Amino acid sequence: MQTFVAVCGSDGDDVHLSSVALEVAERVGRGIAQRGGVLVCGGRGGVMQAACKGAKEMKGVTVGLLPDSKDEANEFVGIPLSTGLGLRRNFLVVSAADVVIGIGGRWGTLSEISFAMIFEKPVVLVAGTGGCVDELASGNLMKASESRLYVAGSAEEAVEKAFALCRR
Repeated sequence: MQTFVAVCGSDGDDVHLSSVALEVAERVGRGIAQRGGVLVCGGRGGVMQAACKGAKEMKGVTVGLLPDSKDEANEFVGIPLSTGLGLRRNFLVVSAADVVIGIGGRWGTLSEISFAMIFEKPVVLVAGTGGCVDELASGNLMKASESRLYVAGSAEEAVEKAFALCRR
């Protein structure tokens, strides 16, 4: 059975989205595809587009769960699914996944990570990519709570941890 990996992170309109985060996302996408995993995301720009691009370069499968219309899909989404749910689609992105990888991000990414915690799905945070992911990776937020958050220092480590966590 294939492993479904959600990649969650900043959309293209995030003024704080860095080239580092985009490069990490692309490498994460490549790693998911190299391992035969299916990349699931929100299907739009920024981190989602970079991850899909990396996966497509390796002939991987990419699924985009879009807020409203298939027309919103980035050019690297192989399977665009229109949800008509707006940002509420974040619930579906995480529901479809076996594991979540977070890169950068704002409130939407934080909601996806929160859903993953509620559903007791493992989340790998790529430290150094900015946004809410770095806030969570620092350990300052919700430090007294039990969680399934794991921190990785690179794209490759994130993919390795994600697939290892799914085998447990």
